[in-house]
Amino acid sequence: MTTRRTRNQIGATGETLAALELQNQGMEILDRNWTCRWGELDVVALDRSDGQRTAVFCEVKCRTGLNYGDPLESITYAKVRRLRQLSAEWLSQHAGVSVDAVRLDAIGVLLQRDQQPVLVHITGIGDR
Repeated sequence: MTTRRTRNQIGATGETLAALELQNQGMEILDRNWTCRWGELDVVALDRSDGQRTAVFCEVKCRTGLNYGDPLESITYAKVRRLRQLSAEWLSQHAGVSVDAVRLDAIGVLLQRDQQPVLVHITGIGDR
């Protein structure tokens, strides 16, 4: 008997894999699943790789197949706009966190049965 995972379980798995990927890239995870009245930030990280302290606000999209397209295709202009609003709110509530720059990223996670997870990390999605 095969146990089906719920959407929440799939999403949590994707977010964990995304956070591990960011850590593997040398980033420090500052927050996960942070919520406020406007929505939720999946992962907040600190990237010091370029000599600056860059706050990275990462949207994670996870799917178990490609029937509905690539996970990253679901990130719309409206979602990027909301991420900007959420990142500003996070920074205002975490005034003790000193950063030089802010970046919006996205990680698409594909979890197909009997295959290794596939992660695609896009940096600077709000810059386009």
